[in-house]
Amino acid sequence: MAILANCLLLAGSVAGAPGSAPAVIAPLPVQPAVVAAPGAQASGNITIYSSLPRTGSSKDQTITLENAMQMALDDFTRSTGKVGNFTIKYEKLDDASATLGQWDPELEKANATRAVNDPDAMVYLGTYNSGASKISIPILNAVNMVMISPANTYPGLTKAVSGVTVANEPEIYYPNKTRNYFRVVLRDDLQGPSGVSFAVDAARGKRFFIIDDSQSYGKGLADAFGNDVTRRGLTIVGRASINGRESDYRELARQIRQAGPDFIFFGGIAQQQPGKLLADIRAVGITAPFMGGDGLNNPAFVKEAGVAGEGAYSSISGVPVDQLPAKGQDFLKRYQEKYGAPSNYTIYAYEAMLVALTAIQKANTKDRKAILDTVASTRNFDGVTGKWSFDQNGDTTLSDFAVYQIQDGKLVYRQQSRPGT
Repeated sequence: MAILANCLLLAGSVAGAPGSAPAVIAPLPVQPAVVAAPGAQASGNITIYSSLPRTGSSKDQTITLENAMQMALDDFTRSTGKVGNFTIKYEKLDDASATLGQWDPELEKANATRAVNDPDAMVYLGTYNSGASKISIPILNAVNMVMISPANTYPGLTKAVSGVTVANEPEIYYPNKTRNYFRVVLRDDLQGPSGVSFAVDAARGKRFFIIDDSQSYGKGLADAFGNDVTRRGLTIVGRASINGRESDYRELARQIRQAGPDFIFFGGIAQQQPGKLLADIRAVGITAPFMGGDGLNNPAFVKEAGVAGEGAYSSISGVPVDQLPAKGQDFLKRYQEKYGAPSNYTIYAYEAMLVALTAIQKANTKDRKAILDTVASTRNFDGVTGKWSFDQNGDTTLSDFAVYQIQDGKLVYRQQSRPGT
């Protein structure tokens, strides 16, 4: 995740987004009681909910997402105050708790339940963390409510990927057999191989130690990275998992030193102690390059890692600002003037809201299934991130990743990278 830090790049997954929960959590099997689906209406009020971690270390980033969503709504309704025949209300929900310091499964379940039981609710924007979407997708699916994520990157939400996703994914998330989930960022089965491309081409990596944070996003990204290392005939000298609650990582650091890698990859989010891990790795004299995905493209990781983080890499979906279409560059300029620096997923949040509002305008009816079908038919969308479409799985057709490096305590754009290149 990161244009935000320095406005150099189009942000891109944590929390796949990146990541997941404090553990790998399956979708909740028991659906909440829901009110009867609202009948189609030709005018009135429509509510759009967002569900993001507004508590904990992700807060500074997710506030930029909410700001961007509000900007998109303001831009879209400037002339008439409406979208089609409807007045739009935007409600911001928090799916994180102070207890966990990150997204909380019970709060995400409550948010999704609130949305389906609100007869005015037609769209759910989120989540930030892929594990949270495992919970909310099936709840929303039961009532055909469309969900659009600006940050999730775990492949199994939309597509089965050998060696990365688990049994019955993604079908388990769609009990009514209709796809209601979409995302405007790239999946980790593409991000992992793009990271290998960078490691091999720019860092001359041949011997890899791979670590994950035990969450859906982190493990999936690490698996995707490892699969591509193997495909290329390179060597994985070690594989480990952490849970983000260890008191220290000295023993793991010693194991890594003994394995002798020339490149270390971490799959996980900033809230799972990767900075502390890296500090212990550097403390035992290991100098091999350290890289993560968009979950580490986060000021929280930079802060936690401190001086040990200097030189560390992270990748994120997107392109530098100067390669964005004019409307994307204009959005970032206006955002900075109004709110200050954006963050990695800011531009994707604007895009997600824009897609939702465009679908409501085209459908011009207060009907969840009609709006869902309109989003699913999105083709050649001329947005702030470029011109793209949703494929049959609900994924974007864009394909670029950017690599950032920590220099003097800041995330600095380094270069582009693609899978298999």
